[in-house]
Amino acid sequence: MADRLTIHKDGTACYDIVYATDLQVLRDELQRLGFLERRCCIITDTNVAPLYAERIADLIARAGDQAGRDPGSDPSDAKGNSNRPQIYAIPAGEEHKNLDEIRSLYRFLIENHYDRKSYLIALGGGVVGDMTGFAAATYLRGIDFIQIPTTLLAQADSSIGGKTGVDFEGYKNMVGAFYMPKLVFADVEFLKSLEGRQFVSGFAEIMKHALIKDEEYYSWLIDHQYEIQDKDLVVLHEMLVRSNEIKRDVVEKDPYEKKDRMLLNFGHTIGHAIEKFKDFSLTHGECVALGCVAAAFISYQKKYLSWEEYYEIRDMFVPFGLPISETALDHEEILRLTKSDKKTQDGLTRFILLRSVGDAFIDTTVTDTDILAALDEIDWDKKNVD
Repeated sequence: MADRLTIHKDGTACYDIVYATDLQVLRDELQRLGFLERRCCIITDTNVAPLYAERIADLIARAGDQAGRDPGSDPSDAKGNSNRPQIYAIPAGEEHKNLDEIRSLYRFLIENHYDRKSYLIALGGGVVGDMTGFAAATYLRGIDFIQIPTTLLAQADSSIGGKTGVDFEGYKNMVGAFYMPKLVFADVEFLKSLEGRQFVSGFAEIMKHALIKDEEYYSWLIDHQYEIQDKDLVVLHEMLVRSNEIKRDVVEKDPYEKKDRMLLNFGHTIGHAIEKFKDFSLTHGECVALGCVAAAFISYQKKYLSWEEYYEIRDMFVPFGLPISETALDHEEILRLTKSDKKTQDGLTRFILLRSVGDAFIDTTVTDTDILAALDEIDWDKKNVD
């Protein structure tokens, strides 16, 4: 199973997303791009490192030998640097997506003499991809990097489009850069290693893609929910490609998030606020699901959606194991946190609402009262008072 989707920027091909379940394809792509003779550092986290990092390092080392080195000779270059990539593991978890960890990564790269011809590989989920991309964008004013996403959330969404960055004192993605990878290699076999909660976390972003842009895809997801839950690789591949196509189409029109790309933030304004309020005890996807339900409810309040349409959107998160309500929510604090979201501009919070499934738009008329009513709607405690 292999396929390719090309991402363009300003009308020019920028990089490919390559889909395969054979690492030989990755090796061929590295050779095609001319990376095999260059130094590489694999950035991963402490969860993913034991699963895949050594395999990828072995692959690149062998590929480098096949690209022109004598396999029986010393693989070190003139500076004594081995052709085998070094592995740098960030502590796993959103709480480590910060400038302190980036500082430690910079120090590692400097002390190990990585230069402007070197490149980084992001091997992991969204946190690893965002941090590696940010480090690549800023180390020596920019070096190349490759994305090898290992989670559904990263394969479907965060590895594509060039958004990189870190959180700042718990505020999501406040420090970052737009910086495109040279390749995204997506292997759905990696998804088999995900435990249930991490797997379904990525489905929130997939549902978001369907809700904002493609009613037919939304229906397809519902029709294939059991195959998705069973991790049928053929179905996951088809799902992944369609989600990537939706994100590609949006990003190519608006690479720097001036207008249309904001649609991809559906569910994220309230979702990010809940994520911070809950101190990242919920997964990103769980918070996005709650945010999508809240945004759909606001769409209903403003008479864009009927009650039946809202009700169906809300309940379709449930079969995929995503929450539609949460306990112990401080409404006023969550409202305050939405004001610090990076999507706020000139004092106005730019909400993404729905006119219908597949038809999203930017709205700047959402009031505090609207947000508080939506929080009432997703507050399990408030809705289940005896």
